[in-house]
Amino acid sequence: MSRYAQALVVDDLPASRAWLGDALTRAFPGIALAMAGSLAEAAPHLATPPPLALIDLGLPDGSGVTLIGPLQAAGSLAVVATVFDDDAHLFPALAAGAAGYVLKDQPPDALATMLRGIADGQPPLSPSIARRLLGHFRPAPAAADAALTARETDVLRLIAKGLTVADVAAALALSRHTVTGYVKDVYRKLRVSTRAEATLEATRRGLVGGDTY
Repeated sequence: MSRYAQALVVDDLPASRAWLGDALTRAFPGIALAMAGSLAEAAPHLATPPPLALIDLGLPDGSGVTLIGPLQAAGSLAVVATVFDDDAHLFPALAAGAAGYVLKDQPPDALATMLRGIADGQPPLSPSIARRLLGHFRPAPAAADAALTARETDVLRLIAKGLTVADVAAALALSRHTVTGYVKDVYRKLRVSTRAEATLEATRRGLVGGDTY
């Protein structure tokens, strides 16, 4: 028998509560459902919460995020079910301890499939939310994609060869002040902070080869 024999649904809209309840019933046949339309109505369930809770964020008396911590502390798996797919709602909910984040933009069968994954230890995440999370933690675009001007490229090539700012200024017939400005621009565009990192990027771009100044 599934440990998810009971669930709490917190949503202020009756139609949404029914929709979420339908998905839960499809995911866990025979599950007993408790319904709440606000934080105040959900409060009595916090003392002995069921093992699973679906929580809307936009409740009439506050944010559903405030329920996540107490539910999690009591051993309940709190899954957000909402229409909000922006970072301002997603990350506070996850930081509060939400075990999943699903959007109300899918049929009950699709949500039921995600909820069934809970039993297998799969965090329920709507596809667009999963993509947002991946995008948030994905490294910034590769420095190789940064466009440098011809002069910035010259400066990068020279500093990668070990020349000092004074040497670069002499080689390019520029002032040291001007070269320092170019170096700062190059570092900023390449998202590097040291000569070693800049040299690595110059090598990756093929700027450091057999030619010399």
